[in-house]
Amino acid sequence: MKKKGTPDDPKGLIAEAYKIDGIGIGECRSIFLDWALSLPRDAEAREHVEALLARHGQEGHPMTEVLREGLSRSGPPRRRGGASGRRH
Repeated sequence: MKKKGTPDDPKGLIAEAYKIDGIGIGECRSIFLDWALSLPRDAEAREHVEALLARHGQEGHPMTEVLREGLSRSGPPRRRGGASGRRH
């Protein structure tokens, strides 16, 4: 059985998104969320996103925009416990 993905894209979701003609930003965000949730808990998402952009980053493609947004918004995790965690 042939393995579908790569270490940066285990399910091949990002690669497939680049192959879909007419894919929109909303679908790309949904695919990105699925991809992010499938990463191992201890994975450094930023490193994987950088590798995916280097491999697939086509200018003007909505997935490239989503991946770049992911880079700009990534940062160290913050604890949201106590009263501040219940406000949302």
